[in-house]
Amino acid sequence: TPKMLTRKIKLWDINAHITCRLCNGYLIDATTVTECLHTFCRSCLVKYLEENNTCPTCRIVIHQSHPLQYIGHDRTMQDIVYKLVPGLQEAEMKKQREFYHKLGMEVPGDIKGETCSAKQHLDSHRNGETKTDESSNKETSEEKQEEDNDYHRSDEQVSICLECNSSKLRGLKRKWIRCSAQATVLHLKKFIAKKLNLSSFNELDILCNEEILGKDHTLKFVVVTRWRFKKAPLLLHYRPKMDLL
Repeated sequence: TPKMLTRKIKLWDINAHITCRLCNGYLIDATTVTECLHTFCRSCLVKYLEENNTCPTCRIVIHQSHPLQYIGHDRTMQDIVYKLVPGLQEAEMKKQREFYHKLGMEVPGDIKGETCSAKQHLDSHRNGETKTDESSNKETSEEKQEEDNDYHRSDEQVSICLECNSSKLRGLKRKWIRCSAQATVLHLKKFIAKKLNLSSFNELDILCNEEILGKDHTLKFVVVTRWRFKKAPLLLHYRPKMDLL
């Protein structure tokens, strides 16, 4: 069997994909614009969007008045950056620890946990330690306990029922969904279009109480303005887009 050929890639060659266009440093707390999927450091992007409403890379309008509602933490990208850049995670956690200590504040559990995890991981590699069955089982038990807790979302949630009111489209197999209150009607259009294998989400209208919803409306806005005194779930209808004269 021929040996697998491997090729070493220099970090310099992929820097453009793991650095922030605003500060030119490696991504820290990577945050992605939902409209165009360009990624930046969270602090850099938030500061930029205080005076702008477009993506710093492609200049697409994120939102006319509330661009901060259309960005999200990109955990996958951040994990990739930390794995590719030696010592970056440990250095960043150290900076955050020092920052909180300087202010006389307790280090948040999130940062404290990541710091301990990173330190233990690095120490075990430096000392050439291997995991015993006992420690491995302990870690597995801890991981399982962590999975039992719901850390996935901590923001406000909305329960939705998506009904089709047109014979030209089929209904969804699973019409009840639960998602972030900051998700928009546009996100729902893309979700439905993907489930129905439509060529474009622009072919859809989504309605609440027989009123067509704007694509930039957040679900929180829809609930407050059109479903305030009604019980959950929020009932929305979808149909093929109608061209109004």
